[in-house]
Amino acid sequence: MNVGEVKALANAIREEVAKAITGQRDTVDLMLTALFAGGHILLEGPPGTAKTMTARCFAQALGVAYGRIQFTPDLMPGDIVGSNIYNFQSGQFTLTRGPIFCDLLLADEINRTPPKTQAALLEAMQEHAVTFDGTTHPLGKNFMVVATQNPIEHQGVYPLPEAQLDRFLFKHRVSYPDLKEERAIIVHHGGGTASHDIEQYGIKAQTDRKALEAALATVGDVTLVDDVVGYIAALVRGTRESPDLEVGASPRAGAMLARAARARAALDGRNYVIPDDVKALAVPALRHRVVLSPAAQIDGRLVEQIVSDLVDHTEAPR
Repeated sequence: MNVGEVKALANAIREEVAKAITGQRDTVDLMLTALFAGGHILLEGPPGTAKTMTARCFAQALGVAYGRIQFTPDLMPGDIVGSNIYNFQSGQFTLTRGPIFCDLLLADEINRTPPKTQAALLEAMQEHAVTFDGTTHPLGKNFMVVATQNPIEHQGVYPLPEAQLDRFLFKHRVSYPDLKEERAIIVHHGGGTASHDIEQYGIKAQTDRKALEAALATVGDVTLVDDVVGYIAALVRGTRESPDLEVGASPRAGAMLARAARARAALDGRNYVIPDDVKALAVPALRHRVVLSPAAQIDGRLVEQIVSDLVDHTEAPR
């Protein structure tokens, strides 16, 4: 597979998702970038903005194994990864796999479960494997987590720890649609048929595991020149030196931003990364990896604006 085929595949997936989802083009683009970069994405937005629906349609268009976990306060780690259960009839322990054994996992309302349950995803997101009872079980090269959370409610929620946030390639804020899109949503989903039944939209699978592995290999071969590497390093190190940020981005952030830039270049049909790829992805890739300083919090500064200003003031290669 070459970058032209990766671009065509991405366009086909976009078209299939658009059969059910009105708007949300930036959300789908970031999900595609995360997919081809081998990363995960956290979607944050108010209820009713089609976060879950978009993830379901995305999985349907990919044609891969899909799993969903509705995170609740009483959810336990074993409910996610599975366990060995004793079978009284056979007198042996039977492996019961949890919903995490899939290709694309929707972690819905991930901040509604306690940290000990959230931590069940740490190994899966980093190593693409889970371990219980001393045995490691692989999840596959294409394993991807699409997590959602609601920023409005503050009761009964548990903010994600920094270590887990750092494992998400992107954090994307899902906003409300504009007037034209909202009218289209009302027309499209305000009829008599249940809008949650995605089968009615006729979304067809455009790929499979083998094709995704080939696409990931193609993205890995996209050229990343030294000047762009230096630019990414300068951005990441700039977050640690900014007086507005108490905690800057980790070295993992630079490596994942480079992978994301490669994926964006391939989605655009190019086999080389340009600085604009990095600029376009800097905010969603870094906003959740930094912590505002007390002074910036008092001043009401936004993380997104600080990262955006940092991008503007960091000299890009020509």
